Amino acid sequence: MQLKHEENQFTPTQFPITLVCDAIYFQQNIGSLFRIGEAFGIEKIIFLGKDIPLNPRKINKTSRSTHLHVPHTVFEEKSDLITYLQQNEYEIIALEIASASKPLKEVKLPSGQKIALIIGSEINGISDELLNISNQIVHINMFGKNSSMNVVQAASIALYEFTSKLI
Repeated sequence: MQLKHEENQFTPTQFPITLVCDAIYFQQNIGSLFRIGEAFGIEKIIFLGKDIPLNPRKINKTSRSTHLHVPHTVFEEKSDLITYLQQNEYEIIALEIASASKPLKEVKLPSGQKIALIIGSEINGISDELLNISNQIVHINMFGKNSSMNVVQAASIALYEFTSKLI
């Protein structure tokens, strides 16, 4: 028998993961990232870009109110974000198909260190500046003709892999 939401048997857990969203502007994706971030117990979400559309009314439909429970902040300038990540000693991991990327299964998560998972814009992916500061670049192996997937789907797969390794 299917369980109701309040009957789930999962133990609430928070992981030292910050989701960094490089120029993600589609409100459906933003709402879904809050929802998936809350489901995987991440610490917070950082949005990078000017005029990120964080209108709660439009985001609420896909977030199912999780935007009220996941801390988030916005950095308008890439240089400010880079300084923040480096000064706070994050293990910076970019999720992108790149010449130096390795399969997601091979990601190494350092014990006791905060993790910044960078995901890229729906149109252009992750900027070169953020790829250049990444400690690791990982990709999801895909076997169809398409070489990309929706940013929320990709983030979900990566967060599942990360949290599975951290439990």
